[in-house]
Amino acid sequence: MTEKKKSAYAQSGVDIDVKMNAVGSIRQMVAETKTQSVIGGIGAFGGLHKVPAGKDQILVASTDGVGTKLKVAAMMKKHDTVGQDIVNHCVNDILVQGAKPLFFMDYLGTAKVDPAVFRSVVSGICKACKENHMALLGGETAEMPGLYPLGEYDLVGTIVGSVSRTDLITGKSIRAGDVIIGFPSGGLQTNGFSLARRVIFDVCQYSWKDKLPGTDQTFGDALLAVHKSFLRPVSALMAGVKINGMAHITGGGFPDNLPRVLPKAANAEIDRASWTVPTIFKFIQNQGKVDRDEMYRVFNMGIGFVVIVAKKDLKKATNILRAAHQPYNVIGVIRKGSGIVTYKN
Repeated sequence: MTEKKKSAYAQSGVDIDVKMNAVGSIRQMVAETKTQSVIGGIGAFGGLHKVPAGKDQILVASTDGVGTKLKVAAMMKKHDTVGQDIVNHCVNDILVQGAKPLFFMDYLGTAKVDPAVFRSVVSGICKACKENHMALLGGETAEMPGLYPLGEYDLVGTIVGSVSRTDLITGKSIRAGDVIIGFPSGGLQTNGFSLARRVIFDVCQYSWKDKLPGTDQTFGDALLAVHKSFLRPVSALMAGVKINGMAHITGGGFPDNLPRVLPKAANAEIDRASWTVPTIFKFIQNQGKVDRDEMYRVFNMGIGFVVIVAKKDLKKATNILRAAHQPYNVIGVIRKGSGIVTYKN
């Protein structure tokens, strides 16, 4: 039997057949995320989705990436959790404005498609899409030898959600005296990995298989902890109490994210003694000799999302969170100021 001759494109590093077979292998997973608003299936030039009913509906969109957390995934040969990360990160970004997700689209760029890695990433995306009650409407898989290092890939996602004009949360109603509630993060989420990797793997010379001192976790498991979605508890809160503002604590930490929702005449005063900072952050700070304020600028420090409510609504809000089994800490208050974050303790 004569061996099939490689196409000129395959000899250049791009095998169209491998890519198309990989895409075909995930069709069933993607189909399982389909909602009643999806029209058709994957494979068309554009995904089709019904427009939300109601004249006052506003579409809210966001796009983001996983960053160098992908290097840890490659190191561990574990790729499903980063798929969950990108979906949950994008869900939280639009949730800040009160929007519920409608559909998600992904981009995976690589030097050479590895079908097993591709399927693992997409399985994580599909898992998170189903958990957040939205469809994976489509995506792009780009094979670009020479642009990406062999064996590595980039992962980006785009989300579209909707909110009624009356439910839109902008932060304009935040007032001095309001209370800031923080939800615990699952770890680093998807930010600060360049610094974390340098301290753990370069400065301290640890392997991902080594135990994080003081815990039963390996460094790898601590770093790959899934970025949580806060859709469920926030939806419960929105149904029962007036939310004045919310912030997703991602890159830039408290100083860069909270001011995005603060009125110009208000400061967010964060009490850093109001929650226990997870061990992974303490390790990075101590072993990397990182200034405390820089830590709070780079990392979430254990708080992944914040909700701001009037003081009179605090008891009702915490009762709702307990009923929803959502851990929380009251981490600060709103003061008169100039739209910045200040710290207590």
